[in-house]
Amino acid sequence: MSETALDAAFFVRWMTAAATVIDREATRLTELDSAIGDADHGTNMQRGFAAVVKTVAEGEPPATPGAVLVAAGRQLISSVGGASGPLYGTLLRRAGKALGEAAEVSPEELRAALDAGVAAVGQLGGSAPGDKTMLDALVPGVAALATSFDAAAEAAGEGASATVPMQARKGRASYLGARSIGHQDPGATSSALLFAALAEVAK
Repeated sequence: MSETALDAAFFVRWMTAAATVIDREATRLTELDSAIGDADHGTNMQRGFAAVVKTVAEGEPPATPGAVLVAAGRQLISSVGGASGPLYGTLLRRAGKALGEAAEVSPEELRAALDAGVAAVGQLGGSAPGDKTMLDALVPGVAALATSFDAAAEAAGEGASATVPMQARKGRASYLGARSIGHQDPGATSSALLFAALAEVAK
């Protein structure tokens, strides 16, 4: 991957693009969640990322990449219901803290920061890849960032699709047992959308 410097404006564009794609896919996310969850993932994520855009893109935006992600994470924790707010908020806050106060970061530094964020999500949720959770998209997506943003989006999308035949072992879907098989995990799907937004703004 090229070592193009990524500044705070890039991260604001990423969060804005994420809000746009989540808004577009909210109905689908809720439909996926209605099969194995509370039928609110799309609306929760839609509300959360709309609040993120107001926080980081309107008024005085955060000055560094790390500050953008920390602010976005805090906003998700405060505005998204259910498990999604704490999990997504932890992902972004931990990644933002890992980036520190640098005015610009490299794609490799972003990959390492997101890796730290993913580890924190796994710890918070007590989950691992294969449990039919957002980690099934996040882990391959972050790993593929070592190649390119497009590769990360593709890997995360494939990871989300791969949750269909899995039996859920964590979260509300796990209560369904074998009935969770055959449904794509909504958290993995929304996680893949984050990588799709990242690839879009990197073009």
